[in-house]
Amino acid sequence: MKLAVVALTALLCVLLFRLVMSQKASQEPRTAVEQEPRGKAKVGEGAKKKPKSAAVKAKPGVTPRPSTVATTYLTQVLEKGKFQKVGNTLSVSAGDTLQLRCKGNPVEWGVPTYLQEDNEGRLRMVQHKQYGMLILANSTGADTGEYTCYPMHCEDTDCRKEYEKAVKVFIFFPDPQELFVPSSNYYEVIQLRTNHPAVLPCQVTSPSAKVTLHHEYPPAEVKVDGSEISFSVTRGFTIHRPRPHLAGSLYCVASLGGLRQSSTKYMLVYVHYPAAPPSPVIQASSDTVALGQNLQITCMVVGEENVLVDFTWDYPGQKIGRPLYTQDSVETVQVDGQGRQQRSESVLMVEEVREVDQGTYTCTAQNLEGSRSASTTVSIPGGSSTAKLKQPRERGRLRGRLV
Repeated sequence: MKLAVVALTALLCVLLFRLVMSQKASQEPRTAVEQEPRGKAKVGEGAKKKPKSAAVKAKPGVTPRPSTVATTYLTQVLEKGKFQKVGNTLSVSAGDTLQLRCKGNPVEWGVPTYLQEDNEGRLRMVQHKQYGMLILANSTGADTGEYTCYPMHCEDTDCRKEYEKAVKVFIFFPDPQELFVPSSNYYEVIQLRTNHPAVLPCQVTSPSAKVTLHHEYPPAEVKVDGSEISFSVTRGFTIHRPRPHLAGSLYCVASLGGLRQSSTKYMLVYVHYPAAPPSPVIQASSDTVALGQNLQITCMVVGEENVLVDFTWDYPGQKIGRPLYTQDSVETVQVDGQGRQQRSESVLMVEEVREVDQGTYTCTAQNLEGSRSASTTVSIPGGSSTAKLKQPRERGRLRGRLV
């Protein structure tokens, strides 16, 4: 009996010991191997992975400077929490408030000229974290025009517009009393240049207005065929091929409902522009001139009719103030294979040649498209031997076009 009690006590002790040991084992931390997730480790990774906080993902729509948002777009704020994406054009009733959002930080706005000079505080531009805001209060028909949002590329404090990513919208502000955008000019002069399209703005405040073009004297409507002359509600009338008969005073007439109004007047001045700069040819009466004899240098240009050519000279006698004597002439000539053309000449006359007249003579011919030059060299026997003479030559150079 005593032996059974002792055996039972020993068994209870063994069970109690095992229970205590298992509880301790469950409280001990797991090893690094046990903490590894199942699956093969990637090559090059350490035994322990970095915490997730080490690789922070950028929030959508937020781009750290100086980077620029990849896509820029405009939205109109209709009311609180309600927006619509704008297209190429937009209409907002005169008197209403315009609110535009442009995605990007920072952005810059371009507005019509009338608003650039606004001092009434109607226009505000606010930059938020992810977008720029344009707010125009108490709008009028004069605010009609193109509105542009330019994303900015910034490096430190230096920012520049990214023109290729700009977003534009033409906004009309229909005004029941003003069909045309007001202008302070009674007459606006527009130059009709050969082979250069000309634009008559005739800007209306409503895209629904019907617009026609008219001559003032004699009174007549100008035909708009879409080829020679076309009309766009955002640009006005474009004269694609200017002609002399279109010169004079023109104006536009807009009609909408029972309202009919005339625009400011446009004074069109026709100017014949040549196709290219002139090509002068220079020739001296003699390449070698004795002291005391007379010398003539002729510079000639043959080109299009009714094109004004100006001549200027560089000559050796300039350095001592020897006066310039020239004779200029213009005449129409018949050129084989090319019909009637215009010959323009300038003749430089040097009387009683001196040693100082030895050297290079340069003629520069210029028209509205640019200029070119030609040169020749004259020697004087018995003159100064220090002058280094060059063989007769011609040279040309193009200058910037006149505006």
